[in-house]
Amino acid sequence: MSEHDTQAAFFQLAGYNEGHYPCLRWMHAIPNGGLRNRNVAMKLKREGVKAGVWDVFLPYPSGGWHGLYIEFKFGTNKLTDNQIEFGDYLKQAGYCRVVAYDAGEAMNSVISYLEGEL
Repeated sequence: MSEHDTQAAFFQLAGYNEGHYPCLRWMHAIPNGGLRNRNVAMKLKREGVKAGVWDVFLPYPSGGWHGLYIEFKFGTNKLTDNQIEFGDYLKQAGYCRVVAYDAGEAMNSVISYLEGEL
């Protein structure tokens, strides 16, 4: 299993839950991570990809938050300095944020967020 596999499993779970939480239809991945060749990396940087931006965004207000960001980590990986800085910015700007190490944990966090429990 990898971070990619975990995130793919998470979006599958989200799809199963769209009937109960229609806003999940608009939850999306942000393709900022991953290894790329130099040309692709330069193209994406020109298009606005930024180091540190978290993996997933749910553009739906709940519990006093403007939206929810999720950062997926695998194994013993930790947030990078850029991700910590972005996470701090998100909190200050009124966004809920969650770090998740597996798909079920992430989905439980989304449901808690949507139920106003985060």
